[in-house]
Amino acid sequence: MNSDAMQEIGVGKRFAFGANWQRFLATVDERRIGAAEASLRAMLCAPDLRGKSFLDIGCGSGLFSLAARRLGARVHSLDFDPQSVACTEELRRRYCPDDPDWRIEQGSVLDRAYMSALGAFDVVYSWGVLHHTGAMWLALENALDCVEPTQGKLFIAIYNDQGWKSHAWWFIKRAYNGLPRALKPAFVTFISAVVNVLVIVKYTVRLKPKSAVGPLFVDDRERGMSAKYDRIDWIGGFPYEFASFEVLARYLEARGFSLIASIRNSSHGCNELAAQAGGVPRRNRVAPGRGGA
Repeated sequence: MNSDAMQEIGVGKRFAFGANWQRFLATVDERRIGAAEASLRAMLCAPDLRGKSFLDIGCGSGLFSLAARRLGARVHSLDFDPQSVACTEELRRRYCPDDPDWRIEQGSVLDRAYMSALGAFDVVYSWGVLHHTGAMWLALENALDCVEPTQGKLFIAIYNDQGWKSHAWWFIKRAYNGLPRALKPAFVTFISAVVNVLVIVKYTVRLKPKSAVGPLFVDDRERGMSAKYDRIDWIGGFPYEFASFEVLARYLEARGFSLIASIRNSSHGCNELAAQAGGVPRRNRVAPGRGGA
C-alpha cells in the first residue's frame, strides 16, 4: 500500500477498504456477478455495453468491473487502495485472464492531472466511493470530467443526508477507525446489534416485524453484494460525507446532465443516480428507497 494510505489507516483517518474486499472475494460466484450485471443494465438503461468504454472509479472488489467487461465494455479500473487493485486483478485472473480490454491500476480520483489524462469514457461508474475520498465534491467534479460530453453516462451512489443521524454516523465511523484492531470486531457487533434492535422496534410498532427480522438471516444484497461485508464497510467506512438526492440531482443538472434512472433512499443507504451528458433526457426511473449501501 502506498505510504499516504498506510499512514492514514494507521492513525485512524481511513478505513482499510481493500482488506474488507479481499475477504469478500471468497463469496463471488456466478450469481453475484449476474446480479451486478443486472444492476448495470437497469440503471444505465441498456441491454449490454458492447462497444462502450467503462471507467470504474474506486473499483473495490472488482465485481462491477467484471460485470461491465462481461457486458461487452472495454474497462479501465482504478482505486486508491492497492489492496483493492489486487482484488480486481484477482477477479480478472479468475474470469478474464490476459484480457487486453480490461486495464487495472492504482490512482486517485482526487488527482486532477491523473484523471484528465485518462480521457473520456462512455460510462463512468463510481458506486459508494466518492463520499469516502475526503473531498467528495472535488471527486465528483473530476469524475464528471471523464464522461464523454455528448452522450456519455455517469452512474454514482452517494450516502443519503439524514441530518443529525448522518453526523452521528460520522462519529461512529471515526471511533471505529481509532480503535485498536483487536477491538474492532466487537465494536461492529455492538453497533450492528443496537441498530438491529432499533429497526426491529420501529417496524414492530408499525406492525411489520418481518420487514426488520427477515433481512437479518440473509447475507445476499442487491447488486450481488454481501450484507456481512457491507456491514463492516458501513460501520467503518471513513472518510465519510453525504448529500441528499435533491442536491445531487440539481448539481448534475446544472452541469448539463439529465437523469435517466434513479433510486432514492429514505434511510442511511445510498441515493443512486444515473445521468446522461448533453442534456438529452431518456428515462427517469424512481424506485422506493432502500436501506444499506
